[in-house]
Amino acid sequence: MFSGIPAYLEANPVIFLCVVGLYGLLIGSFLNVVIYRVPVILDSLWRHRAQSTLELPLDQEDEPAPFNLLVPRSSCPHCGHQIRAWENIPVLSYLWLRGKCAGCGASISVRYPFVELLTAVVSVITAWHFGVSLTTLAALVLVWALIALAFIDYDHQILPDAITIPFVWAGLFVNSFGLFATLQSAVFGAISGYLLLWLVYQVFKLITKKEGMGFGDFKLVAMLGAWLGWQLLPITILLAAFSGAIIGGTYLAVSRHGRDHPIPFGPFLCIAGWIALLWGEILVRRYLQIAGLG
Repeated sequence: MFSGIPAYLEANPVIFLCVVGLYGLLIGSFLNVVIYRVPVILDSLWRHRAQSTLELPLDQEDEPAPFNLLVPRSSCPHCGHQIRAWENIPVLSYLWLRGKCAGCGASISVRYPFVELLTAVVSVITAWHFGVSLTTLAALVLVWALIALAFIDYDHQILPDAITIPFVWAGLFVNSFGLFATLQSAVFGAISGYLLLWLVYQVFKLITKKEGMGFGDFKLVAMLGAWLGWQLLPITILLAAFSGAIIGGTYLAVSRHGRDHPIPFGPFLCIAGWIALLWGEILVRRYLQIAGLG
């Protein structure tokens, strides 16, 4: 029964992309939870470890309620109204509720449906590019992780090890089957990706006496290197730097923030990583041809 599903989807690409889009909406709804809760979980963990290391008295609390990606159920931050199933349908619930809480009428951020739609659109484009294959499944998992990392870094300027480190290993695992690169290329990609940004960080710090990026950026590039291979790292970093300069410069120009206002580099690396995943080899070939090297 299940063995015929890939053949059916391959013969019906519109249905395949619709299924991927639907799953993208659902995953996008879950990513909203990840984006909000992972920093909260990490903050609580870091506080507990700091208190323990400094031998400070731990917060005197009754047994705290569990808080992870699954529990408690999502609720309104204003009134505590628990989100019911029909209020949690991606995009449609937001439109039905007119962007307001069913309990107290407080506004719901438009970013929730935006993340859901973004995840669906990016998932469909990725699936269209790779077709019906295990490569598509692996690519989608990577893309979903990049979306979560981009928004977490945008909000909190952190790239959690809880996501980047497992995905370094995941990239090496999938490339042990040669899905996106050879295993050797993936290993060198992970190593060189980390070292390259670490060296840039050290040189920038030596010249300016400032920290231009965080260690999470090193691990994110190592993660991309493990998935894409070392050959696509230069174009990935170039795309991230170019988009960061354009978008970041525009943001500083139109906002009231000064030049010292930190702009996270992670979102630009995530965007560049997705572009390189789909079109990196084409971009490299075009560049070599223009440079007369290909």
